[in-house]
Amino acid sequence: MKAVIAGPDRDGLGDALASRGVDVTYAAGTAARPDLEEAGIHGADLLVITDTTLATSIPVAKDLEPDVRVVVYARDSLPEFARGQAGHIVDPDLLDAETVAEELV
Repeated sequence: MKAVIAGPDRDGLGDALASRGVDVTYAAGTAARPDLEEAGIHGADLLVITDTTLATSIPVAKDLEPDVRVVVYARDSLPEFARGQAGHIVDPDLLDAETVAEELV
């Protein structure tokens, strides 16, 4: 399994996924198309958004990899335009990274 994380990973979801054998990479900058491609979105199983200001990367990622599952792991609200493409929206204050990683893998 392969995951691309867009945004800072302050709550450690990347480490929790990696400890379960997931190949984790991070999209740099604003997670624009070139950033997602460089992080390996092609062939990725998961796109994890940890900063809702990067929500525009969701439709870009879905365009590049239509079958990617989108997980938003953030405390802030996701903009309405992106909610329909997010498979899971989880607040880190409600579920810790270990629990989320266990459910995703």
